[in-house]
Amino acid sequence: MARIPVQIIDPQQLEGSGEVPGFPIEQFPRSCLAQGDSWFSIGAIPPFLTTNLLRELELSTGTCIVQCASPGATLKRMTDTTRARRFLQLLNGAKARNWSGILLSGGGNDLIEALQSTASDPALRLLRLQTEVGDPQLGPHPFVSDPGWETFRVHLQAVMQDLVAARDRGINQGQPIVLHTYDVPAPRDAAAGLNFGPWLSRALITFAVPQAEWNGVASELFARLHALVTGFPARFANVHVVDTLRTLAPAGNQDPGPTEDWQNEIHPTRAGYRKLAEKWTTVLDAVL
Repeated sequence: MARIPVQIIDPQQLEGSGEVPGFPIEQFPRSCLAQGDSWFSIGAIPPFLTTNLLRELELSTGTCIVQCASPGATLKRMTDTTRARRFLQLLNGAKARNWSGILLSGGGNDLIEALQSTASDPALRLLRLQTEVGDPQLGPHPFVSDPGWETFRVHLQAVMQDLVAARDRGINQGQPIVLHTYDVPAPRDAAAGLNFGPWLSRALITFAVPQAEWNGVASELFARLHALVTGFPARFANVHVVDTLRTLAPAGNQDPGPTEDWQNEIHPTRAGYRKLAEKWTTVLDAVL
C-alpha cells in the first residue's frame, strides 16, 4: 500500500493573516491535532541536526497535523490554560474542529523533570540520597525511591485524566487519543546544544549514583513509565499507545555525541525517528 507523507502546519496557518488565506485543511481526508514535547518538535540546537517524530510519518491516507508541541513541555503544561491556550482552543474552545485524532508525546519530560528534584522528602524525588541507598523502607531498588515514584505515578495519571476530560468537554468527545512509550536512553554526557542537557547523567551525578549503575537506574525508571503509559488504554476511553520500547539501538555511556539512533542523551537521530515512525504508522492507520 502506498504511503503519503503527512502535512504538518502551525496553528496560525489555519487562520491565515492579512491577504494570506488560511490553510485548506478541509482538503485532507484526515486531520489531527498534536501536542507534546521535543520528540514532536525540536530535539537539538541548531534544529536541523535532527528532525522529529511527526516529520517522519507516512500514512495510507492524506493527513494534515496541526502541531502545537514545544521542547521541554510536560503533560502538566499541555493542559495548562495559561501555557497551552492554542492547543485547548483547538481541542474544545472557540476554534475547535472535529479532529480525526489527538496525538500526544508526553511523559518523558515529566520523568526527566522529576529526576532533578533534590527535596529532602523521599516522596518528592525519584532518586535516593547516599544515606538511603539500600533502605528497604524505600522499596527494593537500591537507587530509586518508591515513595517518590508513587507521587509521580499519581501525578501523571491525574494529568492524563485532565487531558481526557478536556477532550470530552467539546465536539471531540470520545475521539481517539494516541500517545507513545519511550525507548530507554543511555545516561551520558551528550547535550542538545546551548547548555540544554545532559539530563539523566546530571541527575545521577548529583545523587552520586555509580556510573556502573546508570543504565540499570534508567532501565528501571523507563520500565515503570512504560507500565504506567501502557496502562492508560484500560483506564481511559479511546486512548491508544504506540509501544516503541526496544526500537532504538542503545548508545553507550561514554559516547559524547550522536550514535546510530540517538542524536544526544534523550533525542533520537533522523534514523531513530524513522524507526519510531514505522511503529506509529501501523497504529494510526488502524485507529484513525
